[in-house]
Amino acid sequence: MPLTDTAIRKAKPGAGIVKLSDGGGLQLHIQPNGARYWRFAYRYDGKQKKLALGVYPEVTLAEARKGRDAAKALLREGKDPIIEKRIEKAARAIASGNTFSAVADELLAKMTREGRAEATLGKTRWLFDFARPLIGERPIAEISAAEVLAVLRKVEARGRLETARRLRSTIGSAFRYAIATARAENDPTFALRGALTAPTVKPRAAVTDPEKVGALLRSVWGYDGQPTTKAALQLMAFLFPRPGELRLAEWSEFDLEAGVWLIPAQRMKMRRPHKVPLAPQAAAILRQLREITGHGKLAFPSVRSLQRPISDNTLNAALRRLGYSQDEATAHGFRATASSLLNESGLWHADAIERQLAHEDGDSIRRAYARAEFWEERVRMMQWWADKLDALREGGKVLETR
Repeated sequence: MPLTDTAIRKAKPGAGIVKLSDGGGLQLHIQPNGARYWRFAYRYDGKQKKLALGVYPEVTLAEARKGRDAAKALLREGKDPIIEKRIEKAARAIASGNTFSAVADELLAKMTREGRAEATLGKTRWLFDFARPLIGERPIAEISAAEVLAVLRKVEARGRLETARRLRSTIGSAFRYAIATARAENDPTFALRGALTAPTVKPRAAVTDPEKVGALLRSVWGYDGQPTTKAALQLMAFLFPRPGELRLAEWSEFDLEAGVWLIPAQRMKMRRPHKVPLAPQAAAILRQLREITGHGKLAFPSVRSLQRPISDNTLNAALRRLGYSQDEATAHGFRATASSLLNESGLWHADAIERQLAHEDGDSIRRAYARAEFWEERVRMMQWWADKLDALREGGKVLETR
C-alpha cells in the first residue's frame, strides 16, 4: 500500500537496510543509522537500476513521487533516468561556468596574460563589480538588454554619468568575449546605445600660459609636504608622463648615468616599452629622491607602506593644497602643458613630441618610423624643455635653439 508521512516517521531502522515501497518503483531505504533515502527502482536495457531521488525529509513524499513520475516519463521516451540526471548535472556545471561573473573573471585573466597594464586591469575589475550584484550569477546567454540597463541606471542615478557610459562598454566586452567563446549569441549592450545620459565632457585642467606655468612651477618647487610628493610633481613637469606611469615607477627602471628611464610595457597605455630621456635637472631630482626611497623597490612609496605606491589622488591633492582647483590644474595636465608649449615653439618635429607623449599612431609604418628616427631629437628636446621650465620658474627666457 502507498506510504504516508506517519508511516515513514514511525518506521524503525534494522540491522540492515529496511526498504519501504510506495508503489510504481518508488522506495524508501532506511539505513541502520536511521538515515532515509528515496530510490526509484526500474529496469532499462535489461538491467535493474536504482535512481537516487534525495533524502527524507528534505525531499518530501510528494516530491519523491513527482521525481518517480518524471523518471517514468523518461523511460517511456526510451531514455535512462540515471543518464539523463548526469547530463542535467553536467549542464548545470557548464551553466555555472557561463555566468556573467565567470565570463568576466575569465576575460580579466586573459587580459592579465596579454600583459595589460595593472591600471587597466584595476579599472576593468572595478567596473565589473558594479554589475555583479544584479547580473553576476545570471547565465550570460540569458541576460537581456533590460537587465543590463537596470545595472546602468543604478549607476546613472548616483550622478556618475561617465562611469555608466564606461560600464556599458566594459559589460559589452564580457558579452563579446562570451560570443567569441561560444557561450552567448548576442551583445545586449549594443541595443543600449543612446539610452544613457551623455556626460558633459570636461578636458583635464592644464596651465598653458607661460607666465602661469612659471607661477605653478614656483608653487611646486616651494611645496612643503612629503618630499616624495614634491619630487613626483617636479618630475611630472620635467618628464610629463601619465601620472600612473610615474607613481608606479621602480628604481630598477632608471639609469641615471645614461640619463634614461625605461617604462615597462605592462605599465604603458599602449603596452609597449617607453624610453624617457632624463635631462640633468630630472636626474638630479631622482638622485635626491634615491637618498630617501632608494632602499626599497618603489621610487614613490606610500607613507603608509613601502610596498605600495602613492595613490591616484596624491598629486592632485598636493595641487589643491598649493591653491589650484581641479578646474585650474591637474597632474595629468602637465602633459597638455608640455604638448602645447613644445608645439608652439616650432622647434621640434610633431612626431617627436607625440612619441615623447607616448601617443599611439594608427599608421603602423609611420609608427615604426617614429620609433626609429626621433630618439636623438627627443633627447635634445627634453633638455630644451628642462631649461625652458627653469627659465619660466625663474621668470626669464630660454634660448630658442635646437
